[in-house]
Amino acid sequence: MSGKKFNIAIAGATGAVGNQMITCLEESSIPLKSVRFLASHRSAGSKLNFKGASIDVEELTENSFKGVDIALFSAGGGTSKKFAPFAANDGCVVIDNSSAWRMDPDVPLVVPEVNPHAVADYTNKGIIANPNCSTIQMVVAINPVYRKCGIRRIVVSTYQAVSGTGKKAIDELFDQTRSMINFADYEINVYPHRIAFNCLPHIDVFLENGYTKEEMKMVNETRKIFEDDSIGVTATTVRVPVFYSHSESVNIETKEHISADEVKSLLENKPGIKVVDDPANNIYPLAIDAAGQDLTLVGRIRNDESIPNGINMWIVADNIRKGAATNTVQIAEILADKYL
Repeated sequence: MSGKKFNIAIAGATGAVGNQMITCLEESSIPLKSVRFLASHRSAGSKLNFKGASIDVEELTENSFKGVDIALFSAGGGTSKKFAPFAANDGCVVIDNSSAWRMDPDVPLVVPEVNPHAVADYTNKGIIANPNCSTIQMVVAINPVYRKCGIRRIVVSTYQAVSGTGKKAIDELFDQTRSMINFADYEINVYPHRIAFNCLPHIDVFLENGYTKEEMKMVNETRKIFEDDSIGVTATTVRVPVFYSHSESVNIETKEHISADEVKSLLENKPGIKVVDDPANNIYPLAIDAAGQDLTLVGRIRNDESIPNGINMWIVADNIRKGAATNTVQIAEILADKYL
């Protein structure tokens, strides 16, 4: 770091991801001059703790960013579309966690372990986009393979925790589970079907091509992050009755041959990755083990015996931390260290 101290704001600070951003910022190496917490009118006036201090939550307005160096946004796409340009016009760099800016050609889409160089393009609009949580963990895990031997095609099926939908979904899974265990009636409000003891192959809205918006996010974001539109990507995204951490079954077809053992060696000690792969002793990545940490866990690495250059792997990460808050703060660290 240059020695400069930074004024940082968190928009959407009272939400699940916003709360986690506060924790990640507390853990960060960014030298802070001040921190501001912003939220909707109904949350304004409440208090949040930061490093032992109680800080008032302010209402998010068009004038909230004067004097702010970096703003971390986790307040929804509509809010970001409205307020991020005001922040940028005031000289603040926005790192946005919604889908609002991800596919804007002038806005970099960044995963620090994969394409940190893209942060430099923040000067285009003063905005950096944080990818979808399911995309982040996948590209972190496959990036070393992509860099070494290229990837022709990715087939991914996700098993996504309810925390990706928010606190109401967490509460609904808990309430439905408790009701069913007690043979009581349950309510369905958040999802179109019961989530307890069930799997829903439906995340976000369905599009005309039969895929959901979540699935197409993974397709388009992966290509943008790798700056490679030649990669074939197909996705099926499923909501499962797990509270935290997304799991993914990923099959990749590489351009050059690489063995499963070589992939394991390649991933060992790579930033942000932990290989958890000893199936003979029932050791493989689990959602409950990934929850609460920033590493992307990779295991069940094996050759796809149906094609010459195929690799299968199982990838798990905490969707609220690495899939959202941690990735955002890591981008902020790069900004503070190299560009501001």
